[in-house]
Amino acid sequence: MTDSAVDPEEVRHVASLARVDLEEDEVDRFTEQFADILASFERLDEVPETEAEPDLTNVMRPDEERECLSQEEALQNAPESEAGYFKGPKVS
Repeated sequence: MTDSAVDPEEVRHVASLARVDLEEDEVDRFTEQFADILASFERLDEVPETEAEPDLTNVMRPDEERECLSQEEALQNAPESEAGYFKGPKVS
């Protein structure tokens, strides 16, 4: 990779920002790997974009009022209640 998009000095700079000590052979290896990664992203830019609109449908239904439990009925099966409310364990 002679015309690399990444040079060893940039790899050293990124390593210093990440507070990572690299040996010289690691710098060379990462330089090649970073260049390969950037080349992969460049290939992604070549993928044609599609103009298709996503097929979205509204899955929400309108709210419907229904008869519900009274407060006493709701608390009937509660293990504990206090002053008309559910009572739960203390959270500290």
